[in-house]
Amino acid sequence: MPDAIHDDLLADFTPAQPYTTEVAATAPRSPGVHVVIEGSKVIYVGYTGNLRSRLRQHLTGNRESSVLHQQVGHQLDKLGLVASAADIAAWLARCEVRWREDDNPQGAKEALVLALKPRFNRQVPKSRRPGDAAG
Repeated sequence: MPDAIHDDLLADFTPAQPYTTEVAATAPRSPGVHVVIEGSKVIYVGYTGNLRSRLRQHLTGNRESSVLHQQVGHQLDKLGLVASAADIAAWLARCEVRWREDDNPQGAKEALVLALKPRFNRQVPKSRRPGDAAG
């Protein structure tokens, strides 16, 4: 994907920052959408009613509470170890995170997943045509 399109889609997001608990603690407690970036590629898009809480949950939660935590864990497991929560948080700390507050975070997430096709999102929503019922 050309960088210009990527930059345009994320133009109103915060600047990229290391994905750490300290950075997650600076996120607002409001609804929004967030992206996790490895290198220059968006690898995950999520939405939430509380950005601060959800960003922390991805880092400190468990595989049942976070799709991102689960997907990173599976990737690390394939390297021959059973990844602990600390291993997953350490891997995520090598990534960057960006977010934006949004009154319709689910819709924003779906649009970004369709455009960016991040590898750690389990399902890519189907494109909706005008008149299709919401799913």
